[in-house]
Amino acid sequence: MAFDYKPFEYVSPPGLYSAEPRHPVVIVGAGPIGLAAALELANYGVSSIVLDDNNVVSVGSRAICWSKRSLEILDRIGIGEACVAKGVTWKVGRTHHRAQEIFSFDLLPEAGHKMPAFINLQQYHVEQMLVEKCFKSPFVELRFKNKVIAIEQCGTEAIITIETPEGTYSLSAEYLLACDGARSPLRAMMALDFEGELFEERFLIADIEMEGEFPSERWFWFEPDFHNGQSALLHKQPDNIYRIDLQLGWDADPEKESDPKRIIPRIEKVIGHSDFKLDWTSIYTFQCRRLSRFVHDRVIFVGDSAHIVSPFGARGGNGGLQDVDALGWRLAAVVQGRASPPLLEQYNAERTFGADENLLNSSRATRFMSPSAGAERWFRDETLALAAHADFARPMVNSGRLSVPCIYPLTAPDVSIMPTQTRPGATAIDAPIEDGWLLNRLGGQMLVLVIGCKAPEGITLPVLTLEPTTEISARYLGDAAHGIYLVRPDQVIAARWQDIEVQAIQEQANAIWEGRL
Repeated sequence: MAFDYKPFEYVSPPGLYSAEPRHPVVIVGAGPIGLAAALELANYGVSSIVLDDNNVVSVGSRAICWSKRSLEILDRIGIGEACVAKGVTWKVGRTHHRAQEIFSFDLLPEAGHKMPAFINLQQYHVEQMLVEKCFKSPFVELRFKNKVIAIEQCGTEAIITIETPEGTYSLSAEYLLACDGARSPLRAMMALDFEGELFEERFLIADIEMEGEFPSERWFWFEPDFHNGQSALLHKQPDNIYRIDLQLGWDADPEKESDPKRIIPRIEKVIGHSDFKLDWTSIYTFQCRRLSRFVHDRVIFVGDSAHIVSPFGARGGNGGLQDVDALGWRLAAVVQGRASPPLLEQYNAERTFGADENLLNSSRATRFMSPSAGAERWFRDETLALAAHADFARPMVNSGRLSVPCIYPLTAPDVSIMPTQTRPGATAIDAPIEDGWLLNRLGGQMLVLVIGCKAPEGITLPVLTLEPTTEISARYLGDAAHGIYLVRPDQVIAARWQDIEVQAIQEQANAIWEGRL
């Protein structure tokens, strides 16, 4: 394979020889979500232990499309710029029906953002960067070849039994984060199951290594000549790796379709030659399902262990990082005694809401790509035919609505003449400011952002005061002459006003910390 998989060292855990004290947080799963959660907690000074039953990063590219919001989160934990430097930056997507392009989109047409709309970067690169960052953190301990085999909750702690090459031991944690993926063993141990829909469709993922001239864009085909009656997707990745997804149909035999003798001829038809090497392949089915709850007393589910969607729309890994974004500051406050456990119920509320939005978008894309016989098939085929010559039909062509952060339904003060894109519940939008970038000044604490006016006297929260610039005015003021924003530690806008007394700001902040908003 193109990537050099170097095993991480197994180190004997102290629990094999004597009982360890209760840990604030134990994280199960050293994938991108578990590692990002550990680093986000480290930003708040909270220590964690990360357990993984393996000792290498994920084999195969797996998640490759990282959204602007994910890059902003990764930037906050210290690897965002490195990801952008290594990744393939793109913002244009092109959708084809047979040989004709029928729809294209630009995900970030405006300038003035630190992070691009999307990058393509193999999951193993992201994990490697995260592992290296964790090794440097005094707040994160990585334990490889540590497999959780049992779990028990006892009042104020979760107790787990762990198997290692040298034997078993136990750990207790104030909170346990289940970041152990779509097949989550922890979920099975707790007899929890997903609710939702399994689609009767199979796709082939193939990563190939080749010298190519394909642009840094997302290309999607419905019924291409090279794969008649099905759909296909092409993405460029770093290191001369290309991702190709091919629809196979529900009747396809996964074992037979995994044979390189069947895969290689299919890829040759896509790219028009045989000058390539297979790097990694996988057969998968569509699923759009989630747990009914993500918080189960002392065990909290994060990422694919909590929800799973089809890969079209890049909502899996990106949705998982948004879980980390919503959980980190809340869990840190609870563990440090600055807030009570009801605050974690707001994580459950917001991220089940976010998961439902991802599931809805993913299900709609899946049905458009793999319609059932009858009305669904008729609508899909007629939409594609119409889109070839009618502009209004092209936005209805659904090859996967790409991941954007959801807007939480907060009950909060608002000013209607300010831009809708920065209303309460939305993630703050980046903009250039005098000493760098706005989002680099937000996050990690509750903060009052004051634009074009003076901060209310007597405020005790941190304050960032800005003069209106073209970008700041367009994104935060709109038709207002000035504005005051309350921004949460996860960079989500909690409330906004034009004129407000300091007491009202403090009351809004207190309600958030108390888990009432």
